[in-house]
Amino acid sequence: MSRFKTLLLFIIFCIFSSCYIPSPAIASDHDPSSKGFIHCLTKKSIPPWLIHKRSSSSYTPILKSSIRNPKFLNTTASTTPLCIVMAKKTSHIQAAVVCGRRHRVRVRARSGGHDYEGLSYRAEGRLERFAVVDLSGMRSVRVDAARGTAWVQSGATLGELYHAIWSSAPRLGFAAGVCPTVGVGGHFSGGGFGMLQRKYGLAVDHVVNATLVDARGDLLGRDAMGEDLFWAIRGGGGGSFGIVVSWHIKLVPVPPTVTVFDVVRTPERGAIDVLTKWQEIAPRLPDDIMVRVIAEPRRVTFEAMYLGTCDELLPLMHHRFPDLAMTRADCNEMTWIESIPYIHLGSNATVADILNRSSISRVNTKNRSDYVRQPIPKSIWKKIFAKLQQLTNFGEVQLFIDPYGAKISRIHESATPFPHREGVLYNIQYITYWNGDANGTLALKWSRDLYKFMEPYVSKNPREAYANYRDLDLGRNKVVNGISSYHHGKVWGEKYFRANFERLAKVKAMVDPDDYFRNEQSIPPLFE
Repeated sequence: MSRFKTLLLFIIFCIFSSCYIPSPAIASDHDPSSKGFIHCLTKKSIPPWLIHKRSSSSYTPILKSSIRNPKFLNTTASTTPLCIVMAKKTSHIQAAVVCGRRHRVRVRARSGGHDYEGLSYRAEGRLERFAVVDLSGMRSVRVDAARGTAWVQSGATLGELYHAIWSSAPRLGFAAGVCPTVGVGGHFSGGGFGMLQRKYGLAVDHVVNATLVDARGDLLGRDAMGEDLFWAIRGGGGGSFGIVVSWHIKLVPVPPTVTVFDVVRTPERGAIDVLTKWQEIAPRLPDDIMVRVIAEPRRVTFEAMYLGTCDELLPLMHHRFPDLAMTRADCNEMTWIESIPYIHLGSNATVADILNRSSISRVNTKNRSDYVRQPIPKSIWKKIFAKLQQLTNFGEVQLFIDPYGAKISRIHESATPFPHREGVLYNIQYITYWNGDANGTLALKWSRDLYKFMEPYVSKNPREAYANYRDLDLGRNKVVNGISSYHHGKVWGEKYFRANFERLAKVKAMVDPDDYFRNEQSIPPLFE
């Protein structure tokens, strides 16, 4: 029952459904620029049934289809898109950009809809004029088993990618996230880590080519875009440099058998002692094993995947992590593809379940993140758990704690925009859940207070955060003379990208000097 609760909360965090769409906050379909933009789209050979205007009956269900966090559905602070273009081919994306520039309508791309702040489909600025290009109709995966590579379109989900790889080459896999409903486009744009990160690094560490529609509407491959732009799109965050249509990735070998285990400890059964020791053990384990932590108010789950058999794993764990007291009964042997639904959905899930793109929950969330470079003392962990237990009257909380070390930490921090490499012990994702507006006020205050409490014990100068766990509380862009301010962008940008933020801003100035691709946390241009 306790494992079921953990899985249920994890699923809630990954995929959220919706129930209400607010009234349009800006110009109507009859606004001259809106009409001109939509007319331009049809002239560019986009079929009218792929263009969903605010006045059409299809607009609301299409917008709802990928909104994962219901708190964004009932708010007067958000601006909704002028229309949604359900792109079916690359020329539709190009047409949206060309027409958008011509009629002063910006474009935001949505692949899976998991942006934690909803910036792929909403804007906070009341005057922001934008359309959404929905990529969910562009999700082909072409696997070349002989070469060990694949081309995957940005609208595919991770589940669809994993399934296609397994169908073509069962001994190959890919190093990306745990949640199968996450869209490839957004996930790759921020880096992309998961249960294979210690063995193989990030998703973007295996991207060897890409196709992108730039701010002029041109389609570029790696050679045409140049190495600076190719570097920037592999971890520099989505929505800044163009719309990536597809990614060429190098697949990774996986063994015929992997072993998954979940060992649960409660505070009364030494959870805090084991977690305190885990901090220094997990990042130093061999590359083949990933032991992450899911911390909740009354329990700590040590969840792991080992690239090998239980017979190989048991002596390793007994020698390197005896305090976990793992036994053979904890082992669950399976194939790599079977581990995807098992970890995300539980032991009764099947491989076919990872193809389900639908949403199943109506729970609001707030997500934050930290990186830890020095072990947190046991006395502080006791205080953290005391704080976790304070939330239970009006919400739920989980801390997902992922160990680094091994391959992900051996790659230099400037190799891609993702800078959290050498010296990182682990990443923390704080997820707060609640129902109702009244509980939301209390839950958000609790979330802010916990984040403030953690400040002395996490990374500093800057206090680091993961770009794919987007958090607008870290800062928002300010537009000055029509361009996002680099000075204001540094406030949040250096937390996500450290020293790489400056290079990202210089690339932005080269490829999109007018700041056409823009949102509340897009990379601002830095002109030299």
